[in-house]
Amino acid sequence: MFKKIFLIITLGLSITFYAQNKDDISKSLPELTKIYKHIHQNPELSFMEFNTSKLLAKKMRSFGFKVTEKFGGTGVVAILKNGKGPKILIRTDMDALPILEKTGVPFASKVRQKDVEGIEQPVMHACGHDIHMTVWLGTAKYLSTHKNEWHGSLMMIGQPAEERGGGSDAMLKAGLYQKFFVPDYALAFHVRSNLPVGKIAYCPGYAMANVDMAQITLKGRGGHGAYPHKTIDPIAMSAQYISDIQNIVSREISPTDPAVVTVGSIHGGTKGNIIPSEVKLEFTIRSYKDAVRDHLIEALQRKANAVALSFNVPKKDYPVLKLKDTYTPALYNNPALVSRVVNNFRNYFGKENIIKVDPVMGGEDFGRYGKTKEQVPIFMYFVGIVNQEKYDRFQKEHKILPSLHSDKMIPDPTPSIFMGISAMTNAVETLAK
Repeated sequence: MFKKIFLIITLGLSITFYAQNKDDISKSLPELTKIYKHIHQNPELSFMEFNTSKLLAKKMRSFGFKVTEKFGGTGVVAILKNGKGPKILIRTDMDALPILEKTGVPFASKVRQKDVEGIEQPVMHACGHDIHMTVWLGTAKYLSTHKNEWHGSLMMIGQPAEERGGGSDAMLKAGLYQKFFVPDYALAFHVRSNLPVGKIAYCPGYAMANVDMAQITLKGRGGHGAYPHKTIDPIAMSAQYISDIQNIVSREISPTDPAVVTVGSIHGGTKGNIIPSEVKLEFTIRSYKDAVRDHLIEALQRKANAVALSFNVPKKDYPVLKLKDTYTPALYNNPALVSRVVNNFRNYFGKENIIKVDPVMGGEDFGRYGKTKEQVPIFMYFVGIVNQEKYDRFQKEHKILPSLHSDKMIPDPTPSIFMGISAMTNAVETLAK
């Protein structure tokens, strides 16, 4: 009987708290929606988030945070201490994508910007980072004005260049954990463009993949297409190489270890009757485990050497696999942290709104915050952003919703912001009571 009464009282307090929390967040929504539209309309590319970071820093100072700007490039670090308790990192990414927006909304981006290579590009927030930043600000405002609901220290970071996979690396190399503090937990969320507003998805353990971009040049000896015996044909070498590397995943990697090797670009030759002297290939390598990643990289080089040998290529011209500097480590959500936060999500939002999802082979550089020597437990969850009516219509008509990185991807902003703040403040309060 005592347990039953206690449960009823606890549930009643929880409902009362949720109503109060909901009301306080709702009061901020008009201002936050305005900020969201401004950010969406004024996107900036990776490592070029100059105005975006200034806006975030200014807002965070107004909430009482101690702010450091230009950290790891354009990064922002905001610290708020509230007595003894856990140290919690909350990350938002800031960069947009080189995409010409076609959403048709009144606040659509018309921005063009030169990227870090100096090439002018159209720019669009097509991956939801504008929602991420707005929720980040709303969370900061709520927590700074409700200090009675949590205890400890917050490190809220605005990170550059997630889309290039280098922003987290830049901030960590700048001494994020050394100059501020090592967090006990690190939290982030990502919008999910195939879920309606009100739903939260999660994936314990490996959730997203190691991502490597690589290139290789197969060198031969060019000549006339009518006299192939006088050449070493890199076109034929490329065909053999692409065929051979398909066996790496299927025959060298355990079936229980996910891995992907995809050739996405082949360039060679100028005319049908000319055998070129070289062919360039570019591809992506995806995995979860570091040992699998290492095996894939070794095997790709080994297969290239074997093809060169079989075509009698001089050793001085053997191909060399080159990894680009955009490596993104796998995102591993700490299972114990996930369980703790998700259990409270179920109580708070209703278990029918909390969905366990499968891991994917996409990349997210938030994973790097958990891969330092300090081994900080991290958790990134996913928040639905699709208007319910739109979601139902697409389902009924068997249409596919615009995906992330689509020129037509646009969230239902105000309810998405509300849900995002509700989830993140709940996660912080779960850990920092």
